[in-house]
Amino acid sequence: MASIFDSDHPFIAFTYYFLRKIVGAVIRLFLIKRVIGLSNFPVNQPAIIAFNHQSFFDFICFAAISPRNIHFLSAEKFFEHPLWKFLMMFTGQIRVDRNQHDKHELHERVSRHVKRCQLIGIFPEGTRSPHREEMQKAFTGVAIFALRHHIPIVPVGIRGTYDVMSRHDKWPKIKRVVEIHIGEPLHFSQHHDKDSDKDICVYVTEVVMKELEKLSGKRYPHYESKLQ
Repeated sequence: MASIFDSDHPFIAFTYYFLRKIVGAVIRLFLIKRVIGLSNFPVNQPAIIAFNHQSFFDFICFAAISPRNIHFLSAEKFFEHPLWKFLMMFTGQIRVDRNQHDKHELHERVSRHVKRCQLIGIFPEGTRSPHREEMQKAFTGVAIFALRHHIPIVPVGIRGTYDVMSRHDKWPKIKRVVEIHIGEPLHFSQHHDKDSDKDICVYVTEVVMKELEKLSGKRYPHYESKLQ
């Protein structure tokens, strides 16, 4: 029997819609300055949306302008936090237990989302960068999921959220400075089912990060792929 907090449950669809319409309107009014490339957004097919990461407000700002519900891979700490856990549950986010070595359950969750033609949000850096102008080294999970499930990756560069609330800040600042740049979908059909090939996954991840460099205006100084 499906849980009420399953991402495909009507209750989640309603609460997510409500938050996007009501809370999203406030976020758009007070924080978001510009959105570019919305026409690149997938209309009705599954995809991975990959972002640079500098603030808790990255996912909040994107959800506020997204025409579709998006389900982020989110660390277990958010599901255990007294405030964040309600947002995680009522919007059907995907829990990631970072200390769990067996990722089979996580892959099953992602697979269910793909079969429902849903959008999966991933921050390849894993956590917020402490630097205003530089991204951290990315993990290859974004490539593994895309290659295993045969879905495109849409790169999204977010600018300005560091000034709203960086990881060094205790409280957010109200500044209408956030820009969201949505790139064209990246297709890697020639590498489908090669998700166990480490070199291929590094290459695909770095293609994504190169696009995020352009879209976010942040440097990515960690290239190492021999396939470039």
